[in-house]
Amino acid sequence: MTLKEYFESTSGTGVLSTADAEGNVDAAIYSTPHVFDDGNIAFVMRERLTHRNLQSNPHASFLFMEHGPGYRGVRLFLNKVKEAPDSELIARMTRRGLTPEEDKQKGPKFLAYFTVQKILPLIGGGESPVTLA
Repeated sequence: MTLKEYFESTSGTGVLSTADAEGNVDAAIYSTPHVFDDGNIAFVMRERLTHRNLQSNPHASFLFMEHGPGYRGVRLFLNKVKEAPDSELIARMTRRGLTPEEDKQKGPKFLAYFTVQKILPLIGGGESPVTLA
């Protein structure tokens, strides 16, 4: 199953982890990434700690735990390649149902693009049944 198929068909909880240039770590709940046909992914993010960390350290990991019994999911090892404040594209990709006023109050949004360096299962170091393409 491709990464795109996986995230389109699987529900669960995701945690995006980052670190700043000094190695101070952060973990934040994030929805599933937007997966492009080339296997790259993107997250819509606000100007908060995760976004600030990515300004000085492009490496991140995304842990996704599937809903249901047991411990199933994936771990993605990521490298940020670019960022865009494209408000039109971000508006199309935003999944939360905030009013325009509520959205504006929360601050600016950015679209951070990542290459996926490695995919591992949630538990263990074996091969993941999920592939890039």
